Amino acid sequence: MKIYEEIEKRLIDISEESQKKLNVKLCPDTNKEILGIRIPKLRKLAKDIVKEEKWEQFIKESQDRYFEEVLLQGLSIAYSKNSLQEKYIYMKEFIPKMDSWAMTDTFTPTLKVKDKDLENYWNFIIPFTKSDKEFEVRFAIISMLDYYIREEYVNEVIKILDNIKHEGYYVKMAIAWTLAEIGIKFNDILMTYLESDNNLDKFTFNKTLQKMIESYRISDNQKSVLRKMKIK
Repeated sequence: MKIYEEIEKRLIDISEESQKKLNVKLCPDTNKEILGIRIPKLRKLAKDIVKEEKWEQFIKESQDRYFEEVLLQGLSIAYSKNSLQEKYIYMKEFIPKMDSWAMTDTFTPTLKVKDKDLENYWNFIIPFTKSDKEFEVRFAIISMLDYYIREEYVNEVIKILDNIKHEGYYVKMAIAWTLAEIGIKFNDILMTYLESDNNLDKFTFNKTLQKMIESYRISDNQKSVLRKMKIK
């Protein structure tokens, strides 16, 4: 039995019909068949095939038929013992396959980029901000959200987000989410940006305000200010 056939069987064995119905609703953009596998189970399988040293061959043989099959590739790359630079080889093949917010938002934090790799990883993700593929752009933005909302990068993150032109819904939502997190951690910096002549469209601007207002980490006084800033 080929490794792919073995892993496919293991994927099917841990799938659940009830979870499939939920995942279909959560991931309407994917063009792949959804098996219905809970993320913790998929993570465990990824760790297992890495430990069994089957992940590289699985990726080579993969047919990209199932949503979870593709996400399993990403999780396997992330959990592998390879250095981040070595993972880039596989990531360049994997990232274009992502066609759902659930893939970008599950894969990216799993990488657990270390402080020593931040500059290198930044140089890797920035080209994706100019992609015409919605989920490649979202991948880059979620990477900024996960790793770069820190003093030494925050201004550059805002600059990059302000210049993203992609009209995709999941890109705009990722920008709003990231800006809101900046507003929570670096309120003065974000407020200066929001009050400036920025490039945000009405939807993204208002979503940023909304996400900040919904946060328990924002004071009631600040929320009052934000409500008044909404574009009608």
